Amino acid sequence: MAATIPQAFIDDLLERVDIVEVIDHRVKLKKSGKNYSACCPFHDEKTPSFTVSQDKQFFYCFGCGANGNAIGFVMDYERISFPEAVDTLAKTAGVEVPKEQTKDPKKRAKEEAKEKERKTLYKLMEDANQYYQQQLRHHPQKLTAVNYLKNRGLSGHIAKDFGIGYAPAGWENVKSELGTSDEYLRLLLDGGMLIHNEERDSLYDRFRERIMFPIRDTRGRVIGFGGRVLDDSKPKYLNSPETPIFHKGKELYGLYEARQAYRQVPRLLVVEGYMDVVALAQYDIRYGVATLGTACGEDHLNRAFRYTNEIVFCFDGDAAGRKAARRAMEISLTAMEDGRQIKFLYLPEGEDPDTLIRQIGTEKFTRLIEGASPLEHFLFEELSQDINTQTMEGRARLCKLAAPLIDQLPRGVYRELMFGQLAKRTQLSMDALMNLLQELPEQADNGVNIEAQHRAPQKESERTQTPKTINIQPPTPTWEPPSQTTPSNNASTHLNAEELALALLLYQPQLAEQAGDLEVLHHSNKEAIKLLVNLIELLQQRPEFTSGQILGHWQGTYGAQSTSQLQHLLNKATLFHQARELSSNHEKHRFNPHQEFIDTLDALRHHQQQLDCNRVIEQLDNKPHGEWTDAEKQLYRKAIAARANQS
Repeated sequence: MAATIPQAFIDDLLERVDIVEVIDHRVKLKKSGKNYSACCPFHDEKTPSFTVSQDKQFFYCFGCGANGNAIGFVMDYERISFPEAVDTLAKTAGVEVPKEQTKDPKKRAKEEAKEKERKTLYKLMEDANQYYQQQLRHHPQKLTAVNYLKNRGLSGHIAKDFGIGYAPAGWENVKSELGTSDEYLRLLLDGGMLIHNEERDSLYDRFRERIMFPIRDTRGRVIGFGGRVLDDSKPKYLNSPETPIFHKGKELYGLYEARQAYRQVPRLLVVEGYMDVVALAQYDIRYGVATLGTACGEDHLNRAFRYTNEIVFCFDGDAAGRKAARRAMEISLTAMEDGRQIKFLYLPEGEDPDTLIRQIGTEKFTRLIEGASPLEHFLFEELSQDINTQTMEGRARLCKLAAPLIDQLPRGVYRELMFGQLAKRTQLSMDALMNLLQELPEQADNGVNIEAQHRAPQKESERTQTPKTINIQPPTPTWEPPSQTTPSNNASTHLNAEELALALLLYQPQLAEQAGDLEVLHHSNKEAIKLLVNLIELLQQRPEFTSGQILGHWQGTYGAQSTSQLQHLLNKATLFHQARELSSNHEKHRFNPHQEFIDTLDALRHHQQQLDCNRVIEQLDNKPHGEWTDAEKQLYRKAIAARANQS
């Protein structure tokens, strides 16, 4: 019997994903009141009639009637089967798709009961959030909490945006308010809101006399809480424990609020605490997020990069802050796919975002964020401390520390450029670096995690595919006209015209805005030019796409083989750019992608016009002149004149 996907898993998957996120990744949505809207992807229209409800997790088109949940949308949009759509969303949610061979009624009933309990737990957590907010407004001791928030500079508007509340003194407030049945008491215990006293066999509230910060998932559902004391009691912050719906190793406080504040999140600033996030929002920096009592991990980064291409880590400038920054750097390496950016910002010693932004204001703090050190600089600066790179011994030491870390980067342009930078700093060839990398022992050295256990070991077959050299001589010529072929001694960067245009477009997607009229290129029968036209038209529709998003879209639409071709061209474009930049210090010789792109497209148009003229002339030359129509005579004269002008 063929395996089927359990219904309980499908229900759980739909609970995990956010339909707004699923659709917005494929069709750019615009906030429209409580819902989101766009032009329908399933029929042609000029006025948006396609609506997505985040509350109901449902989409509907008033024009063509298309409707459904996240799975249905992926099936219709990508034209794939139900199991394929489930698998696609499961990968997005980071879960495995289970298969069942039987439909045991008892097992199915048990799974359905479990799913019902999850939904009830979500409701209880939201009820708890409402209770805490009511206490902040109406409790007799509310002034203690209200004055604390005012003294921290928070407005009522920001407190409302983040759902901040107050857990008053008392051992059974939430228990009495929400635990109205044995089932609810058990679920409140499972959800971390209550604690079981084994000696007395009784339940009591986890949070007491604390400012309460609700933690929301990407759909806005309350899944846990963080509570801060109002005095110097310990612990300063108390977080919900791991529960069936809350996993602190994956969640980021403030991420939901950041997504609500921006149509496209410009960046995410990773800070230490809840108050840092809220204080930044008070000063109109609404892209702050915080981990929940744990160090930032791979799951945090993967989740963050689903909403932005730039992450900035913010740390204190003391020894503890630098140690945390080093750890974040090592964790970041495996997440640095092409098109992403990770930066590091050290604050003055003794300051945190909450205190510093009150001193210097939004504008100066934003400039600090924008001037943060990119990973490619931060890594070498950190590893070069206490090393004299002017000596051979120092360069050898830097190479030994940096090479294994850079090797953890995903294969792509960024990884190759980082190895190129290491080669430049150590004055070693790429061949020497690759050989050294294979010979280095897999051990920690001087506090740097050389092995990085989270990295899967590479197979020998994969290792041999790494390019051994980066060419630093400018290729001559840049490209060959389509009608000519000239042997090239620089295979790594040699491109014909259509390949160069594609590579430049992948390197700088915004060049699509300068493409001009593509009509004549639509006449081409060459696959590469068809690909070029399709890519330009995609980017003209989606100008915000980065190189990484292009590759992701292409793989989802045209498959891995076509994407591999684009990745190859992107690699060539970046290596070509590096070659040009390194080859000369004279401004007039610097690589100008904008001009190269325009010139290349003009050449392709010119060549296609020649082909069109030649085809018209050849077809009419093979037809008796006496049989020509007036229109054909006029077309022939135009073709002859155009060919003469082109030559």
